[in-house]
Amino acid sequence: MPAVRLASSSLLLLVLMQSGALCARRFRGGRNPQPRRAPPPPTYRGDTTESFPLDFTAVEENMDNFMTQVKNLAQSLYPCSAQKLDYDMKLNFLENTSVTCNDGSSAGYYLKESRGSRRWLIFLEGGWYCFNKENCDSRYDTMRRLMSSSKWPQTKTGTGILSPLPEENPHWWNANMVFIPYCSSDVWSGAAAKTEQSGYAFMGSLIIQEVVKDLLSKGLDTAKVLLLAGSSAGGTGVLLNVDRVADLLEGLGHTGIQVRGLSDSGWFLDNKQYHCTDCVDAVGFAPTETIKRGIKYWGGMVPEKCKQIHEGEEWNCFFGYRVFPSIKSPVFVVQWLFDEAQLTVDNIQLTGQPVQEGQWRYIQNLGNVFAFSGTIQNEDLKESREIEAMFAPACLSHEVITRNYWIDVQVKGTSLPRALHCWDRSLHDNRNNKAPPKGCPVHLIDSCPWPHCNPTCPTIRDQFTGQEMSVIQFLMHMGFDVQKMAQQQGMDPSKLLGMLSSGS
Repeated sequence: MPAVRLASSSLLLLVLMQSGALCARRFRGGRNPQPRRAPPPPTYRGDTTESFPLDFTAVEENMDNFMTQVKNLAQSLYPCSAQKLDYDMKLNFLENTSVTCNDGSSAGYYLKESRGSRRWLIFLEGGWYCFNKENCDSRYDTMRRLMSSSKWPQTKTGTGILSPLPEENPHWWNANMVFIPYCSSDVWSGAAAKTEQSGYAFMGSLIIQEVVKDLLSKGLDTAKVLLLAGSSAGGTGVLLNVDRVADLLEGLGHTGIQVRGLSDSGWFLDNKQYHCTDCVDAVGFAPTETIKRGIKYWGGMVPEKCKQIHEGEEWNCFFGYRVFPSIKSPVFVVQWLFDEAQLTVDNIQLTGQPVQEGQWRYIQNLGNVFAFSGTIQNEDLKESREIEAMFAPACLSHEVITRNYWIDVQVKGTSLPRALHCWDRSLHDNRNNKAPPKGCPVHLIDSCPWPHCNPTCPTIRDQFTGQEMSVIQFLMHMGFDVQKMAQQQGMDPSKLLGMLSSGS
């Protein structure tokens, strides 16, 4: 009898998912103001039945839970033709009111529950940081939303990996979604209350801890998987906090929850700047200098093992290649090879006049540095650790996992959602002593040598006119020398021009 129920359920599920994709397409256009590029040519994606997965962990233990998911999906599709779907995450303030935003206002989070699912995704918002009273005052005047909760809206619509639409988020659409707004300006590291001298509270690390505690009473206590994700400063926050979250849950007795990390555009490098400038704000300073000042101002916390390695110089732990070897939890790294934020702090300006030859060489070298072999050598630990899972396209951009085009970007024919799904499968198989799935890559790095040489990169727009630019227009604007590049690549200049024009 259970086999008959499961077979009929599966048939119903297939019908519902086909209807769901059609319904989702109707609603998608008006939800996100970002322009959508034309999708790239179809590529082999493996088993197509994985495109719209339910959380089948429920079937292992309770058939009723699985049927509840099917019914919830059916109920969510019913209003498609009649009324607005309730896709929004809802604002909740922390129960512990002593943990606050910079200005002392209540910290909080947005939550969209998915009853029946035992997977949770907690996302840390990005937004740079401030590191002394002067530039924190300036930040408060110009970007108050990133320091105060006073004007947060009551609801928030998820996009990209936070989207509840299967066509936009094929693997995580039915997870419990949590978005934590960034209001601590400390790269999610602080644990300091407001003082008269600092003028602000810096409690980013404590905010994460309190959100996790609050969620335990909302269903997180029965979770199987918790994915701590974040972009930019939030991506660095993942590296700093993923083990701390795992230790918190274990200490509270929730040893069955698998904690993982997803760091997007948070793998910053402590490069020597292209040229030095007067240090006025967080962008003008060299990254190492701002973090050195900030970690003292914030009362910043770093992973314990990394702290022991870099005692007295804990600022090192804010840079991915230095902190990664000390992290115990599985982490998936997403990083554009030509990250715009990294180039900005390195004093490479991409607006106005075409870049000079020295700047162009600096940009190319940045791609080479980011396109590491996949193994981080750690001299302090006298060991190396492979970055088992990563996705690194040769694009000039910053942040991706909450963009609605995140499903379109590919590396070597594999999309980011597909790579994340393969990573989930490999972790599951590893726990069950199974061989990793074949044809399901998790370590993807572009090998082409210049920005936007990958034809699936996001659309480039002129920052002054807003007009779309072709790859060759963009490279010419940057001072790209076709003759010299063709010579370096050992090919005819006309052939190289043809490849660029066609987006090859």
